Amino acid sequence: MISPALTSALAKWLDHCRALGGASDNTIKAYQSDVIGFLAFMTQHHGGVQGLGPLSKITVSDMRSWMASERARGVGARSLARSLSAVKTFYRWLSDREGFEATAVLSTRSPKFTKKLPRPLAINAATAMIETVELQARDGWVAARDVAVVTLLYGCGLRISEALGLTGADVPLPPVMRIKGKGGKERVVPVIDAARDAVDAYLKLSPHQVEPNSPLFRGARGGALNPRMVQKVMEKSRLQLGLPATATPHAMRHSFATHLLTAGGDLRAIQELLGHASLSTTQAYTAVDTAHLMDVYNRTHPKA
Repeated sequence: MISPALTSALAKWLDHCRALGGASDNTIKAYQSDVIGFLAFMTQHHGGVQGLGPLSKITVSDMRSWMASERARGVGARSLARSLSAVKTFYRWLSDREGFEATAVLSTRSPKFTKKLPRPLAINAATAMIETVELQARDGWVAARDVAVVTLLYGCGLRISEALGLTGADVPLPPVMRIKGKGGKERVVPVIDAARDAVDAYLKLSPHQVEPNSPLFRGARGGALNPRMVQKVMEKSRLQLGLPATATPHAMRHSFATHLLTAGGDLRAIQELLGHASLSTTQAYTAVDTAHLMDVYNRTHPKA
């Protein structure tokens, strides 16, 4: 059981992250889940109500016990590192407010894990995906809708939430769009002709009236299109094309970035187009490109 004072402190911290840190709703939920899980363990570990006082006395041994418990129940290194990061952020904020020493928590080392590289599609596979998506729906307007969404993901590097967040006020699509991404961060994205044409084709066939405040992409019943529907149509398409399970909506965004980099795009410019807060996130694509080049080298060099 967590004390009322600690519950209140946790709520205030989450409000702080939301207001000043610009964290998204999904990030806030993840923070809340991670910290509550940690506090629940400490409550059971020490026996009794977990309040601000006991929390300030947590030791290195306590932290090791929590991490060992998480690994024992099957939590992977990556997920545990994320949870530890949330706990540390909460502790740093709480110790500043309450005036206690948080070294035991803040000095805890994060478990090591290998960062997963983005898994883009080859250029011909990305094109084939768009063409195959069009064949999945019986209704012409639904097929045109799915093509428009997937083309925006690949042609403009949008996240699925960003594409489905477009409204009637965004059409006709301009040559350059201002997109609000994670944490409310805005970026300017050029819109290729293929994406504009795909959206125009969808609008001509759609049976739903497009109002400035209504979602651009509609489901069969007229409500906002659910991301799961886009995932499903891409699942069907990838199976038909023999593509791996990593051929998801987000893979189209990865493909956008990787293909730009392969064509000589500037890393900093790609960072801006993707809306990454840190260049290190975008740098993962250089590893993808290098891996591809080495694969080509090993397969084709006569002395390899």
